[in-house]
Amino acid sequence: MNPLQRPPHIEFFDPMLADDLDSIPRAVIAMGATSASDTWEHAQHRHRKGQLLYTLRGIIHCEVEEGIWIVPPQCALWIPGGMLHAARGSGEAECYCLLIEPQAAQALPGHCCTLGVSALLHELIARTTQFPLLYEPDGPHARLVATLLDELALSPIEALHLPMPQDARLRCLANSLLADPQDKSTLGEWAVRIGMSERSMTRLLLEEIGLSFGRWRRQLHVILSLQRLAKGESVQTVALDLGYENASGFITMFRKAVGKPPARYLADRTGSASNVGQPAVPGIVLMEDPSLR
Repeated sequence: MNPLQRPPHIEFFDPMLADDLDSIPRAVIAMGATSASDTWEHAQHRHRKGQLLYTLRGIIHCEVEEGIWIVPPQCALWIPGGMLHAARGSGEAECYCLLIEPQAAQALPGHCCTLGVSALLHELIARTTQFPLLYEPDGPHARLVATLLDELALSPIEALHLPMPQDARLRCLANSLLADPQDKSTLGEWAVRIGMSERSMTRLLLEEIGLSFGRWRRQLHVILSLQRLAKGESVQTVALDLGYENASGFITMFRKAVGKPPARYLADRTGSASNVGQPAVPGIVLMEDPSLR
């Protein structure tokens, strides 16, 4: 692609395109992208500029070394420049992608995170995707970009993150549950399986990821369920595949984690784009449940 020519449309965001745009000397470059397929995937890659993926439709799943993030509709994923990451999507996806110069991103988090998007930020991002790639650095476009960056810096971090431990034994545990999330083994059974005492496993999990085993597994189930529900699978099917005896038990777990049942959560997310000006939908808030300790 000619780096000075804005493509009229792209079939989801290609990492090779990011390489082309890395050389454009502007604080923010914004693009729109869609995917007509149910699934898409980009292998591990990195780019110099920071990347913001703002999901309008579908679910984006991103992996970096320290964890897994999901981005449901009306949320944005911030990936600092230079960070190695891989991404894939669930469901027909539509998103905006912003590439941000490191110097312009100094007020943004220095780590990967999911951000809530206000009505104002939504409009600023949408407007910026229409700017020429080489907009005047001191003109009205640049002033709107500065406002966008200010608003982005105020965005709340949402808990749509599954932290991954670094210890090899704990990583084995995490990968096993990712591969078979319906496994109902107890904390003690997992400790034996990975060659640790239950006390050591509990302590190391808290040190490395800041969550108990029960809370980590619940967060895993929320993340996996959002990916599948966004593709149109039924709550009953997802609940049974995750190891719940019925949909009611799954809905109870989801409500404890998110504050509302899954159908309502996704409906609010999907509808929020058409309700600009309404209060932002809160993200997942992990609440302590003694039964999961």
